[in-house]
Amino acid sequence: MEISKNQDQHNFEPKPFFQSNTAKMMMVGFLTLILLIPLFFVQNLISERSQRKSEMVDEVTDLWGKDVLFYGPALRVPYTTYDTYNVTNPKTGATTFEKKATTSYAYFFPNELTNTSKVTKNESLKRGIFNHVVFTADMAFKGDFSNPDFTKLGIAEENIQWNKASIIVKTTNLKSIKSELKIQLNNGKFTFEPQNSDKSGYSVLATNAFDYKALTAQGKLNFNFNITYNGSNSIKFIPVGKVTKVSVDSNWESPSFEGSFAASDTTKTVNNKGFHADWKILDINRTFSQQYLNGMPDLDDYLFGVKLIQTVDEYQQNERASKYGFLVIGLTFLIFFLIQSISKINIHIFQYSMIGLALIMFYTLLISITEHSSFSLAYAIAGSSVVTLITLYSVSILKNRKFPMFIGVSLSVLYTFIYVIIQLEDYALLVGSIGLFAILAAVMYFSRKIDWNK
Repeated sequence: MEISKNQDQHNFEPKPFFQSNTAKMMMVGFLTLILLIPLFFVQNLISERSQRKSEMVDEVTDLWGKDVLFYGPALRVPYTTYDTYNVTNPKTGATTFEKKATTSYAYFFPNELTNTSKVTKNESLKRGIFNHVVFTADMAFKGDFSNPDFTKLGIAEENIQWNKASIIVKTTNLKSIKSELKIQLNNGKFTFEPQNSDKSGYSVLATNAFDYKALTAQGKLNFNFNITYNGSNSIKFIPVGKVTKVSVDSNWESPSFEGSFAASDTTKTVNNKGFHADWKILDINRTFSQQYLNGMPDLDDYLFGVKLIQTVDEYQQNERASKYGFLVIGLTFLIFFLIQSISKINIHIFQYSMIGLALIMFYTLLISITEHSSFSLAYAIAGSSVVTLITLYSVSILKNRKFPMFIGVSLSVLYTFIYVIIQLEDYALLVGSIGLFAILAAVMYFSRKIDWNK
């Protein structure tokens, strides 16, 4: 009887700590944390490649053309002002008054301003493996100026220099203009010439002087002109007309309408072939006047237009995918650990390490393939490669086909789940929360009968 008792004590002798489930779980958890180091380097690689693309974009846009901002046209009419000075004769001590004439300028915005723009996407600019999308904008302007009312400005008729009037336009990036700049004013045609940039950073274009009275003998001053721009990122306008109408057509499929005024919902269309948008802005919709003295005001707060965005940024998608790296590694290790605990098959920490490195390789494959193809194709290739590699490796570890097939399916579902979250915008948090809840429920279900005291 004593021998039997000794045998029972020997059979129920506790395992060494490092062979217990607790120790194994701690080692797997520590390995998971260690694998965050190469994952961190992968994220740095993505940031570095993204920065390189940003530098390329800056280089291309500097050569091709940046944002297009248009302010004008405005009618500029000079007038004479007089300053009175007291002059004292040093010999006689008598004081006299002298007048000094100075030329100042009055600016008048159009009564009606209509713009029609056609924006064409251009994908031909490429630097190495990077391809930045830019555009060419053909812009047509027309409208009219009412006769300027100087009485509101307190300027006498005899001081107005009607024969030295001109048309002013402010815009950005003169070197991106690719057309001859001429404006039709009633029966006359005039050429815009560049002036010094103003304090707000706009480039100034002005026509040579003309006689306003002679041009408007038949009535108001009508105008029309065309400009062709090379640009990138956005096109925006300032509604200087008492009635401003803007219409934009483009083959760009992903616009973002921005600024102080919304495009008309009744005519706005956006589809995979491009977009069409119309704006109509009245003087009562904004709080600035139609006439100014001594300079055109800063009206950037009233800019409106369209930003031509690229909705698919491959580096942003890669960065979002890498942020789920810890989740993928942790869940994969958890699956292997549960299989190990249920099947009593011993998995060495080295084998966990190889599986973890394979999961890290997914992200290097993803970013390298993305740079030469689409993100979706790269994700499919990288994901299927890693799932296949880990599944085949599991066959040799687990010595059967049932568990490796389960691992392959689980990894496929996990990568598909992450891809769906990356593609979603408005519902990413909701879908992610529901998915993680389902994963937690599955883990709790399969681990419910495991004896963690062993």
